[in-house]
Amino acid sequence: MIRELMHDPMFLGMKSRPAAKEDAAIARDLLDTLTAHRETCVGMAANMIGKSVRIIAFADGGRYTVMYNPEIIGKAAPYETEEGCLSLLGSPRKTVRYKTIRVKYQDSGFVWRKKSFSDFTAQIIQHEIDHCNGVLI
Repeated sequence: MIRELMHDPMFLGMKSRPAAKEDAAIARDLLDTLTAHRETCVGMAANMIGKSVRIIAFADGGRYTVMYNPEIIGKAAPYETEEGCLSLLGSPRKTVRYKTIRVKYQDSGFVWRKKSFSDFTAQIIQHEIDHCNGVLI
């Protein structure tokens, strides 16, 4: 189901709780909402649809990926960039990102995985994990 986007900075600034198998419907709604905004958005965190749980979805090489309980466990090559966000009104904001990251997360079967990402995909993931951690750019 496509959900309305959350714009409340107090809610978005709260750290999300860990995801559980029972949160699969939230992941489906997150994907539906991301797909509906595909022209203007490449990633979303569950708190962007009003659910304070550690789930992110993002475009990865032409397909969507969902991660439960993602955590960055390695990063290299910092750089400055500007990012916008559908949940945050206003112009893009400056932030520091890393060209390469390593992420520990659970897949849809709740099996722990580790994977490295680079370039724009890494930037998207960092932005969405920031959402899970209550960090607003």
